[in-house]
Amino acid sequence: MAVTLQDTKLELERLVADATKDFSEVDESRSLNDLRVKYLGDKSVIVNMRRNMKDVPKEDKPEFGKLINKVLGLINESFEEAKTKIETAELNAKLEQERIDPSLPGLGTKLGHLHPLTQVSNDIVSIFEKMGFSLVDGPEIENTYYNFTALNTPEDHPARDEQDTFYTKLGEEVLLRSHTSSIQIRAMERLKPPFRIIGHGRVYRNEEVNARKMPFFHQLEVMMIEENVNFGHMKWVLNEFLKQFFGTDVPTRFRPDFFPFTEPSAELDAQCVFCKGKGCATCGQRGWLELMGCGMVDPNVLEMAGIDPEKYSGFAAGLGIDRFAMLKYKINDIRFMFNGDQRFLNQF
Repeated sequence: MAVTLQDTKLELERLVADATKDFSEVDESRSLNDLRVKYLGDKSVIVNMRRNMKDVPKEDKPEFGKLINKVLGLINESFEEAKTKIETAELNAKLEQERIDPSLPGLGTKLGHLHPLTQVSNDIVSIFEKMGFSLVDGPEIENTYYNFTALNTPEDHPARDEQDTFYTKLGEEVLLRSHTSSIQIRAMERLKPPFRIIGHGRVYRNEEVNARKMPFFHQLEVMMIEENVNFGHMKWVLNEFLKQFFGTDVPTRFRPDFFPFTEPSAELDAQCVFCKGKGCATCGQRGWLELMGCGMVDPNVLEMAGIDPEKYSGFAAGLGIDRFAMLKYKINDIRFMFNGDQRFLNQF
């Protein structure tokens, strides 16, 4: 069937009108592509008309071809205008989103801060330094003499067993220190009485991992060696420390205990700072918290360190820095302090 020029003109006019309207109303890239396929794709009306040129009378073909090309140009023009409009709108939206106002104050650099264990260590050291104590240090890799023998620990004491202590491949006498008391022994050999010292650091014991225990933790040791030092001096120093650390008077009690390197020995308990002695989950409903071991330095320990036990006496105490950090910041799981979770650390 022959295609008449008049019919083609009418159809193309409608096509241009529809395309112009659709392209002027489109407002996003996906819809624009759908319209491009509809009006300019391989199956579009205009492309089909071009394929049907063979059915146009010979004398109408030149004008028919010019008309097809003109309509293609108009539709392409409408498409390009719509494309430019959409791209400009999307770019402006992106620029608005990313726009920087130079008049606004800068965000600044987020600074790091000290770990809660470091903060508590610094607080404890500062309190004792104000009472005349000096900070000393010692190695984490120790030998059995400084870790056990010089501290009056018998050869058959359970603490020497591998189930409690981490020995190294360097030999049976070399181990990871199980307490910071070894720092005191080294200081006693080096210093001449009278002296007041504190030492702290990481220690290692073969413990199970749970909310209250780790195979490594942190201790701080306190020692005073002078003439005529007695149990009363120790009680005052430790009570004054607790008062300054917790910011209030804390009721305490000293329970008899046993440690190889002190005699007499005691366990210092403080009234629970959370429930004020009424009993809670933190103190196990006892109303008291076990804070540190302490006692008068055994004369044998003084003698092995080269200090005359007839002239000098002294006391020693050891506390867990991790325990004090948990109490101060109300942390209920010791593992939080070692897993590196920034959500936890940023609270301090």
